[in-house]
Amino acid sequence: MEIRTLFFASYKELLGTGELQVDLPEGATVSDLVSALRARGGAFTVLPAAPAVAVNLTYTDPTSLLSDGDEVALIPPVAGG
Repeated sequence: MEIRTLFFASYKELLGTGELQVDLPEGATVSDLVSALRARGGAFTVLPAAPAVAVNLTYTDPTSLLSDGDEVALIPPVAGG
């Protein structure tokens, strides 16, 4: 199945892209997606094992199942003052 993966703010800057299509097997979870991204090596290894994630505009947890065509946004921590 194909997952549209979005990166924002510092993740986008670090990875040099705001979007990436990722192919995963049926039954994959958010955690599987993050693991597949981190396994690409390079800058992808800086992604935390359990980042804040939204699937189809709804915040969710790492155990959530994904479906073909889902949009997954990885949201970096926000600092403010």
